[in-house]
Amino acid sequence: MNKYSGSVRELVNASFFSTFFNKNKHGHNRLSWRGWRWISIIIINLLFFLSFHIDVQVLEGTMNGSRLLGFHMIDPFTALEILASDHSMHINVIIGSATLLIFYFFVGGKAYCSWVCPYGLLSEIGEKIHLALVRKKIIKSRVFNPNIRFFFWFVFLLAAAIDGYLVFEVINPIGIISRFITYGWSLALVWVVVILLFEIFFSRRGWCKYICPVGTTYNFIGWIGLTRLKWDMDKCDHCSACIAVCPEDHVLEFIKPKHDKARAAKGKHQEYIKNGDCILCGRCVDVCHVDAYNLDFRLKDLV
Repeated sequence: MNKYSGSVRELVNASFFSTFFNKNKHGHNRLSWRGWRWISIIIINLLFFLSFHIDVQVLEGTMNGSRLLGFHMIDPFTALEILASDHSMHINVIIGSATLLIFYFFVGGKAYCSWVCPYGLLSEIGEKIHLALVRKKIIKSRVFNPNIRFFFWFVFLLAAAIDGYLVFEVINPIGIISRFITYGWSLALVWVVVILLFEIFFSRRGWCKYICPVGTTYNFIGWIGLTRLKWDMDKCDHCSACIAVCPEDHVLEFIKPKHDKARAAKGKHQEYIKNGDCILCGRCVDVCHVDAYNLDFRLKDLV
């Protein structure tokens, strides 16, 4: 147990809502990355609601397919489902999905999961409850190989191809919540509750981390995305606070001390988080007391 283990425990035990603020170098409170992310999710989904109910025509539709000020946007996995089921895609689907692919290429792939997805917000709340139950030894958390998500990604596309129907959309919690926000109550919300209970009592963020094909599609973009978090080995004291809070903790495996000698031998004292599973949630930035993490747009490294 290292000398920082106590502070890591305090961090994990901290009030969920207290993590909406942290202190800057002058000791003043500022909105944390979690705070900014929740504001982003609420505003985006509120625009869906307002565009339908009072006809403001800013962001019309749902998370599966929408129009932003008249520009079509189609969820990339939904577009793949349409291709698999119909063996063709309308020009608006191609344009809409390409628009999002280009956008997330610049802003960082799976940023969708933490800055846009309405279920992601619920999952964060469920995660806090899950960790509290694990800490009190009421439940045991199950951990699986995150690569299992690629199996589910393939299965859902295969189901669409065989059935000729967007099978996944029947159980997609993102679409269910988005339609509820835009159009109103649906019995399908019961399924969202089931998924949330699965994450609370069985596996930390189990749906998001091991099953969701929407996030898996953005994973592919994340590997080449231009916006990334950069880690500084010389600043890091290996307190493990970032690993404790990271919802995709396998992406931080490279920062562990056992890799330092090899890294120093290569003269690599700063590294990007290259794994496409990084959702750019910024939790590592919020909890790092030595500022070893910072957001970087790496286009300058490619030209």
